[in-house]
Amino acid sequence: MIKTLIIDDEPLAAGIVQEFLAGYPQFQLLEVCYDGFQGLKAIQKHEPDLIFLDVQMPKITGFEMLELLDEPPAVVFTTAFDEYALKAFDANAIDYLLKPFSQTRFNQALDKFLQQHGASNREPSAEMHDLAEKSNRLVVRVKNEIKVIPVSDVIFFEAQDDYILIHTASGKFLKKMRMKSLEEALDSGHFVRVHRSYILNLNEITQIEPYERDNYLVHLKNGEKVPVSKTGYSRLRQVLGL
Repeated sequence: MIKTLIIDDEPLAAGIVQEFLAGYPQFQLLEVCYDGFQGLKAIQKHEPDLIFLDVQMPKITGFEMLELLDEPPAVVFTTAFDEYALKAFDANAIDYLLKPFSQTRFNQALDKFLQQHGASNREPSAEMHDLAEKSNRLVVRVKNEIKVIPVSDVIFFEAQDDYILIHTASGKFLKKMRMKSLEEALDSGHFVRVHRSYILNLNEITQIEPYERDNYLVHLKNGEKVPVSKTGYSRLRQVLGL
């Protein structure tokens, strides 16, 4: 049996997926969830092979929920918004169903999954882990809780192996994500990558001083100092209009 979950905050839409799925006896529907937190718990509990996932949901979005999973299952996105399609396929989603969709279109999505499921046992794409929706917040796991961090609260980001250390006034938080993906997701008018290991919030800078050859130090409002490479300094000057 193929273990399956439906995660959608619209009961009618979830019901339609459930009705369409009933024609496939090889799929075992384990649970229907109506928000991202409930979906996250269900995935951890059941370890499904496939989930049908809405994007825009209360509390956390579908993309933010996936960021919190170390090994996300295969995903078929179900949403009323077509602007997320490119992001979904960049994350190697099985398919992207635009509401309202027909039984025929639903069947095509399941056929794609069955073809891939039978053809290979490849691991989920690393891009799914790194996916950062362009928004004003980040979600991180703190022990057994989920914390939502407004991007405006971030002082700077620091690369640590496969993780990003998020520095805020209220503490430091680890998020599994690549620096490049984070850089692309942030507003370049407010955040600048000044070093291969650092991205700064421009509003937190108080001073820039020379440090060794072709390198600089940035002083931040919280008293910390962050190194700036030659390339990073050029970016910084351009953004600050220096």
